[in-house]
Amino acid sequence: METVLFILFALGSIISAILVITTPAPINSALYLVVTFFCLAGFYVLLAAPLLAALQIIVYAGAVLVLIIFVIMLLNLQKIEEKTAPAWKSLGIIITLLFLGMGFMIVAMSTSLLGPMMQTPAGFGKVATIGELLFTKYLYPFEVVSVLLLLAIIGAVALIRKQEPE
Repeated sequence: METVLFILFALGSIISAILVITTPAPINSALYLVVTFFCLAGFYVLLAAPLLAALQIIVYAGAVLVLIIFVIMLLNLQKIEEKTAPAWKSLGIIITLLFLGMGFMIVAMSTSLLGPMMQTPAGFGKVATIGELLFTKYLYPFEVVSVLLLLAIIGAVALIRKQEPE
């Protein structure tokens, strides 16, 4: 069952990622990006990491994509006019899919490339394990990222603040 779900998530993520870069309408491209993010969250669920799956959906499919759609609406981006013939576009997509399929088949048929499967640690992907690592081993990088985000917020506020006339 896990193999079937993996193949479905893999095909879904590959097809939606291709549609992200080939769709001429920016809003449609953003919606295909949502599908890609949800497929990636499915991969995390298959890896027994429910916290990472939830964070993928909340942070990327939620917050980041809302920001992208907000920028698209703010800039009033229109549909991009096609400069290449649809036949060439279709041919390029077919060739890309053939190469991806051949690569997938080569990796799937040759187990010597993959190596032995590793067992995941006991608490892999659990909230307690991630929290313990984040606040013990990776405390300093966590604090550096928090200071960096604080500086980004201060910079954004400084950029949008209106100058008062003297």
